[in-house]
Amino acid sequence: MTAHTKTQLDFSAAIGTAMAMMREPTNTVFDAGNCPVRDVFSHIGDKWASLILQTLGLRPHRFGELKRAIPDISQAMLTGTLRSLQRDGLVDREVFPTQPPSVEYRLTELGQSLLGPVAALVVWTAEHHGRIREARVLYDAENPPAKKKVAAA
Repeated sequence: MTAHTKTQLDFSAAIGTAMAMMREPTNTVFDAGNCPVRDVFSHIGDKWASLILQTLGLRPHRFGELKRAIPDISQAMLTGTLRSLQRDGLVDREVFPTQPPSVEYRLTELGQSLLGPVAALVVWTAEHHGRIREARVLYDAENPPAKKKVAAA
């Protein structure tokens, strides 16, 4: 079995579980405070978290290496996202007793288990990005932005 096939099977199983949950709507599924999808996606669903996860999936990185690997992320956003991923148990932070101290970030076992689904999304995005951009152009052509009304003086 190839890694791609395993990813597809893992994803199919996850979708099946999610669909089963949706067939039996409960407060756990739709309640913002209890919905596992909302809870987790609010942390891993943004562009910075996915880029950090992909980068750390290659190998452990020090903070500066992560900053260089993702050049358009601010230092504050990188720090905050790393803390969030660490809080969720997806990333480990190791401080080395050097002068000055150096810190290395790596994926935990839980974080590594997320790489398959993230990779599937990356592959899907690469395959369909052109079609999405075309759809946006068509939509924008058919739905021009509303002109702002000028207030009477």
